[in-house]
Amino acid sequence: MTARTRLLATLTEALHPVSLDVVDESHHHAGHGGWRPEGETHFRVKVVSAAFAGKTRVDRHRMVNALASGELAAGLHALAIEARTPAEAGLPDAGPSR
Repeated sequence: MTARTRLLATLTEALHPVSLDVVDESHHHAGHGGWRPEGETHFRVKVVSAAFAGKTRVDRHRMVNALASGELAAGLHALAIEARTPAEAGLPDAGPSR
């Protein structure tokens, strides 16, 4: 199972997102710190979830980073995070986060 697949599963289970995209951007960081030729070192997470309601940007990032802690410990070098509520994203709310 790839790091991307594991991130998708972990974030989906915990945040019940309305929208989730996990993009491997490792190729943009070739030669930089933490980069490996096989990739899966730098990801961008775009997630829309009701779980972020009432949370600051920092709190949202902490939530996602905590959920990704296993991948970060296993060699994921960088995680860019875009975390919004459904209202902020202009999407219908899928209901309360579980």
